[in-house]
Amino acid sequence: MKSILLFRHGKSNWKAQYEKDHERPLSKRGMQAAELMGKYIFQIKQVPDKVISSTAIRAKSTAELASKFGNWHSDFVLDPDIYHCSTDKLQNIIAKQNSNINFICLVGHEPTFSSFLSKITGEDLVHFPTASVAKINLPINRWKEIERGQGFLSFLKRPKELMSFKTTI
Repeated sequence: MKSILLFRHGKSNWKAQYEKDHERPLSKRGMQAAELMGKYIFQIKQVPDKVISSTAIRAKSTAELASKFGNWHSDFVLDPDIYHCSTDKLQNIIAKQNSNINFICLVGHEPTFSSFLSKITGEDLVHFPTASVAKINLPINRWKEIERGQGFLSFLKRPKELMSFKTTI
């Protein structure tokens, strides 16, 4: 069994000074949501073995904040191909992972993540707001075996759902 945690980057700051979309930072709300989601993932014992993040500043910051505040001890790598990638490209990134790793977290962007979730699970497109996470379980032994429609959505958690638990996490 392999598992994927799709983690959409936190809300970005559209008012910040940046030259390219790739450089757009997180807003204060985006930082708080990333921290909260990191803690939540730790609390429910769903910390991945490896985190693979887009190189976009907002995605990288989301991954770093979640890891830090969630006390994750996951391997961490940046992959520039996650930024603006297709669902096929994302599937290829996953397929290349070492089979010794059972649980990966991909930190990236819409519309790729909701489309990928639909493709791999066969579920309808879902609303995937910023800083949301979705866990997909796959009945495979090697990442290269990943195929359309074979995954099962374990959970989808949105930051708004955690706000009432903010003081307990």
